[in-house]
Amino acid sequence: MRVRKNRKKVDHSGSSFNSFLEQEGIREEVEAVAIKRVLAWQLEQAMRKQQKTKQAMARQLRTSRSQLDRLLDPRNVSVTLDTITRAARALGKRVILRMADAKAAKRA
Repeated sequence: MRVRKNRKKVDHSGSSFNSFLEQEGIREEVEAVAIKRVLAWQLEQAMRKQQKTKQAMARQLRTSRSQLDRLLDPRNVSVTLDTITRAARALGKRVILRMADAKAAKRA
């Protein structure tokens, strides 16, 4: 067994992840994608639980399958609240939207 003696210590102190995203100018985009990823996952889970196919869901929403695919795409953040609430209602769910102070949402 070899023991390494000259391991370099990495300094993990410094700015937070949020401040890094702000410095890169991508914080809002990253937050939007994170929210959409959760939303898409929740919709897919509800569809799976109800054994509802994409085709049946699109038909119920009176939209195209490609439009439903955009709704379920976690990277596509350009979805309207109307579309989101219609999809939730089609699955027997409702959307709860909440705003919080930006300062309270920051983590050290």
